[in-house]
Amino acid sequence: MSTSNNPNPNEPQEEEADSAYPCVLVFNANDPSGAGGITADILSCNSVGAHTLPIVTGCYIKDSAEILSHVAIDSEGVSEQARAVLEDVNVQVFKVGFCGGPEALSVIAEVTADYADLPVIAYMPSLSWWEDDEIEAYWDAFRELILPQTTLLIGNYSTLSRWLLPDWSNARGPTPRDLAKVAGELGVPYTLVTGITPNVQTFENVLCTPYNVLLTEKFERQDAVFTGTGDTLSAVISALIAVGCDLEVATKEALNYLDGCLLAGYQPGMGLVLPDRLFWTQSMSEQDEAEHSEEGDDAQGEVTSIEDFGLHKITTRH
Repeated sequence: MSTSNNPNPNEPQEEEADSAYPCVLVFNANDPSGAGGITADILSCNSVGAHTLPIVTGCYIKDSAEILSHVAIDSEGVSEQARAVLEDVNVQVFKVGFCGGPEALSVIAEVTADYADLPVIAYMPSLSWWEDDEIEAYWDAFRELILPQTTLLIGNYSTLSRWLLPDWSNARGPTPRDLAKVAGELGVPYTLVTGITPNVQTFENVLCTPYNVLLTEKFERQDAVFTGTGDTLSAVISALIAVGCDLEVATKEALNYLDGCLLAGYQPGMGLVLPDRLFWTQSMSEQDEAEHSEEGDDAQGEVTSIEDFGLHKITTRH
């Protein structure tokens, strides 16, 4: 399968209206807890000014604490969803999340191959909740069918290490570039490795190619345990590329956005903490308002905006 693996999609067509949203077509499962999956994709993409075209590949059976199982949609249904919307809407970026099984991955690869000029952002989540034989079958199919078309592969350090370098024997763990080299041999020009823990206070996220490190971002670790972070990050990167950011800028801004989501995280149930993808829309706290009120009436009632966190300015109209 041939693909340009270009992280910067073509400029919008001239005949498109100025107010049109750039579109990200997402393959992912529904998450009834709202932590990840399609819900995370829609909220995250919309937050930075892109429109989400959600192709549902199945449904997790889960709560906010754990994934219990997954019900897949048949591959024909996945293909028909995607092709129907692609015949109608101009798409800038594909994002591939969890797709349920090799059959769905096969038809997704056929769809993306037919639009080989569009970048493909692929996210590999943790599959530790699944049976070992199902994990291996999914990894093998993803490696063979999706990675040759992937522009950017995103995954947690632990997940990517187990998948791409299962026989690693060195006492020193693989570096992000070691992982990127393996991905590069499979056709992936860029890899973003997340959740690297050099110490107990911080974690690192590294964007690299097989040849060099392009970006390293460090953040302080938080006490809470989160769910839905990977889908959030990969969706925002996809959306920022769709609105015209280059890959390094999109990655840096998306990581800052995710950090804001986690700082404002909330716990809707008895399980894990969810990222607040709409943190930037919330009014300032009463304490902040009281502090700013001393500066004059103009300071009262201000709200934080996405630009305050160094993120891409939304120019589309709501």
